[in-house]
Amino acid sequence: MPDLATSYLGLNLKNPVIIGASNLVKDLDNIKKIEQEGAAAVVFKSLFEEQIELERLQLSEELNQYNDRHAEMISLFPDIEHAGPAEHLHHLRTVVESVTIPVIASLNCVFDETWVEYAKQIEETGVNAIELNFYAVPGDFKREGKGIVNEQLDIIAHVKSNLKIPVSVKLSPFYTNILNVIQQMYYAGVDGFVLFNRLFQPDIDLENEQHHFPYNLSQEGDNRLPLRYVGLLFGEIRGSICANTGIFTGHDVAKMILAGADCVQVVSTIYKNGFQQIGKILKSLEEWMEEKEYATIEQFQGKLSRKNLKDPFAYKRAQYIDILMKSEEIFKLYPMR
Repeated sequence: MPDLATSYLGLNLKNPVIIGASNLVKDLDNIKKIEQEGAAAVVFKSLFEEQIELERLQLSEELNQYNDRHAEMISLFPDIEHAGPAEHLHHLRTVVESVTIPVIASLNCVFDETWVEYAKQIEETGVNAIELNFYAVPGDFKREGKGIVNEQLDIIAHVKSNLKIPVSVKLSPFYTNILNVIQQMYYAGVDGFVLFNRLFQPDIDLENEQHHFPYNLSQEGDNRLPLRYVGLLFGEIRGSICANTGIFTGHDVAKMILAGADCVQVVSTIYKNGFQQIGKILKSLEEWMEEKEYATIEQFQGKLSRKNLKDPFAYKRAQYIDILMKSEEIFKLYPMR
């Protein structure tokens, strides 16, 4: 039987399948099922600073809504402080103590000081690593992209200088040159990269003429963008590479490893197919490795990366030209009616 063991952020994993941050991991029973089905690690749902601030504001409004109703009434309820991230940290600590697989925390903040403050509190729960979730939507036309990148580099430097556990960064693909950004982040101390963040986007309800926010689960085939950049990165940086988005089957995992990934994160396929999909992914990967006579992950990792390919154009714009030259072939697959 093939050995599926790999490593990520210096952590020894029994296989390359990690369950990514989502509502799937809010419930301890779900996490135990995830462990039983064979996942190598789990990323606990993100601690969002904005969510904590919103809860704090809502608590304040609820406690003070009846204040000053009468001249002699100043406050109806005693002062109560919002617990901040305490509840999240409590759940995270419980998960760490309840499973044997590595637990990675996810963090998304707004202010520089809270990135560091919350990261230090997360480390104290005993997690094996922390994933910085850089999900930002610029709203200022005058702000240059370089300023955003420099701010993120500062956050990385401050977090790394205050932690002992490994730090990864989950990125969106929306940078002018993502390869350069990743290189800068690696030099700033990042231990690994997750490619790419699945961003939730608003939609418009035409019937009611208002915004709504549908779940944005990935589809099969959505993995081509991370596949490309995993292949470009392999062998160029020493940090770990984790592929994310559109990974549904064991064959999808094999493709990512061939491109150069150390591991993958899956979420949508579990929502759509249940926790048993983890075992199916692992079995399919094992069967493919047996067919190809690979005994270990290392034997084929990065085999089809840019660094190891003889074809210099496989990851370049020439792909696009090649497709244009064969444009008539699409009509063979999809005949016009």
